[in-house]
Amino acid sequence: MPSYQPWTQGYRPYNRPAPVNGLAIASLVLGVLCCLPGVGLVLGLVAIRQIRRRGERGTGLAVGGSVLSGAGLALWVLLLATGAAGQVWHDVKEGARHGTARSLAKGECFDAPGGVLGGDAYDVDEVPCAGAHDGEVFASFRLPGGAYPGDDSVSGTADERCRGLGDGYAMDGWALPPDVDVYYLTPTGDGWASGDREVVCAFGAADEDGELTGSLRNDETVLDADQVAYLKAAHVLNAALDTAPEEEYVEDDLAGHKAWAGRVAAALGEQARMLRAHDWPAASRGPAGALAADLDEARAQWAKAARAGDADAFYASYEAAFDLIDPSRAVTVRKALGLATTPPAARSEEGSDTGMQV
Repeated sequence: MPSYQPWTQGYRPYNRPAPVNGLAIASLVLGVLCCLPGVGLVLGLVAIRQIRRRGERGTGLAVGGSVLSGAGLALWVLLLATGAAGQVWHDVKEGARHGTARSLAKGECFDAPGGVLGGDAYDVDEVPCAGAHDGEVFASFRLPGGAYPGDDSVSGTADERCRGLGDGYAMDGWALPPDVDVYYLTPTGDGWASGDREVVCAFGAADEDGELTGSLRNDETVLDADQVAYLKAAHVLNAALDTAPEEEYVEDDLAGHKAWAGRVAAALGEQARMLRAHDWPAASRGPAGALAADLDEARAQWAKAARAGDADAFYASYEAAFDLIDPSRAVTVRKALGLATTPPAARSEEGSDTGMQV
């Protein structure tokens, strides 16, 4: 009896095609994505063996996946050997911060989307300070690590720190335009999760439709030694004046106002000492000495207010003491030093002006 070749596919109207090897598909996907090149290479080699043994399809997929994965693995080895992988990861994290404010350095100017400054960090474009711009970076700092403290906490810290750092960049408050205010760019919650802790402090126009033109920087990089010496002495008094108690009326916190008057008196004494200790040029020596004498007189009145027995006695000394630190008394020495000579408006509640600076 004749023998017959068995029908290996079973009886069907059409032959069923051999299946595609799953590992071959996975190898090609990993090779294209280049995310796990080592795994893709191994899967490709295993797939080739399985295809030969099982008669499956997918040889081209397995070979392609192996080649791409092998190339990706070689690239990662090269990156690790040259240290470029760390830079790649750094760039990835920077891209997750949702803004380019982090690339702005102190002294650089920028435009913001729609001209709106402040709040969460966003994309900004660096522009020359000589032309019109929305903001000028004067400082930056990093917040401590840990869990995201919340929008209110981040904004509160940014507001306090940025306002305190402005004097170090624009040392002469009289030279600041009256429509300039302090703004800050802060990390978002998503940026915080990616490691962003940086707050960027910037000057901008107080009017949301306004712009700045030219740099506001006036510090040791642009001022001479005599100008810096005078401004540092003036900042001693400003720092003390900024510690006024929250209660506006002396009757509501006599002890707090007396303590404040004592701090101002001590600051006036230190300011006078600094003015006398500096070796001034001939043209400014006389005006600086005259200002120091005025400060001595003012210090006596502020010290008297610090010893007041009641609110009425405090007010009596305070009014005379305040007149003695009127900014106009500093115009002569400022003119001799080549500094701005027009006193700014009275200090606002937010403390953005430096009207009390002498």
